[in-house]
Amino acid sequence: MKKIAVLGCGTVGSGVVEVFYKNRSSIQKKSGCDMDIKYIYLRRAHPELLTQYPDLHLEEKFCFDFDTIANDPEINIVVEVMGGIDPAYHFVKTCLQKGKSVATANKELIANKGAELLSIAKQNHVNILFEASVGGGIPIIRPLHQCLGANEIDDIQGILNGTTNFILTKMIRENMNFADALSLAQKLGYAEADPTADVEGLDACRKICILASLAYGKQINPQWVSCEGISKITAEDVEYAKDWGGVIKLIGKATRDEQTQKIAMMVAPMFVPQESQLSTVDDVFNGILVTGDATGEVLFYGKGAGKLPTASAVMSDVIDCAKATDTIDTLYWEDGDGSELADLSLLPSRFYLRFQMQYSQQLSWLEHSFCHAEFLARKNQPQTEAALVTDSMTPEHLDLLLQSAKKEGITLLSKIVVL
Repeated sequence: MKKIAVLGCGTVGSGVVEVFYKNRSSIQKKSGCDMDIKYIYLRRAHPELLTQYPDLHLEEKFCFDFDTIANDPEINIVVEVMGGIDPAYHFVKTCLQKGKSVATANKELIANKGAELLSIAKQNHVNILFEASVGGGIPIIRPLHQCLGANEIDDIQGILNGTTNFILTKMIRENMNFADALSLAQKLGYAEADPTADVEGLDACRKICILASLAYGKQINPQWVSCEGISKITAEDVEYAKDWGGVIKLIGKATRDEQTQKIAMMVAPMFVPQESQLSTVDDVFNGILVTGDATGEVLFYGKGAGKLPTASAVMSDVIDCAKATDTIDTLYWEDGDGSELADLSLLPSRFYLRFQMQYSQQLSWLEHSFCHAEFLARKNQPQTEAALVTDSMTPEHLDLLLQSAKKEGITLLSKIVVL
């Protein structure tokens, strides 16, 4: 019999327990062995769990001492759903060193420590699996290293955070401003009381780093990646995007240059054209578009978070851990130093720009300076406001133009990359 320990029993952890006991028979059949949860590690008492699952007698499984789990030879598989790096990093590392496989949903841990933990797992002939770390219940990690394994991955771009996508959807469909849409997301439980990790792009950045590390074989840490959130997006920007023929989405993007093999990465709100499959991914749904040299574009779509979808992904990893006789060697990347990343200031892009002019005659200066730009319009547009989408240019060149505009007394209100 395979014995499991669950580290953490919050939203996802309680979902793992629920899914395991609800579907235990089929899980055991797919694993090829009998299984049970022996320990549920808690840092504090959770009496509500006892009333939530009265028939499971969870009090007999509660454990408040991690060393008990680490030193128990009966524990074969550890589920880590605590989140964060401390103490999760120490716990996971210790379990791997003691020959226990780990299934985790911890995106921050994998994005920052993935190469090291994968190496330790390999040394000890066990596995660390993390399907639930990106996309919740959407299968994406396993397809990347198995189903798409014969491909060179040219590009990954995705809506990787359901909270920000819900907020932007409300701004697009119902003309809400950012603050009201965020407040609604918090009321509905989609956003935390402190929404910083979501709205400032940190969560999406961790996820695109995991996908890029797996696709390109080198650890890419989030702190190396340009990251911008949606807190500065206005209702006016949304209107101009509609006039242009698209929508605004928070996009995580990783693209490998064919010639230099450098990887261009960023997380930022972007103008997404209606022709893109990502433009129709709304509300709390995620969409991840992967382009392989053999397959072309493949879209992965579904709810990117939630108790049961994420727990489902964790349990699929538990099944794989139970079936594996050694380390799954296709799930691996090496340590990196950031030298694989391209300098974004030198890479051409198109940009949406919104300006505040002191007087309407300054529009002619903008039309002359951005002579190949597409100028946009919105309802009740003030005469002293101008919006445009540039032709392709480097951020370095754009900065020079914006400095000139500032000298002319023209104020930049918004700048958004075009996907």
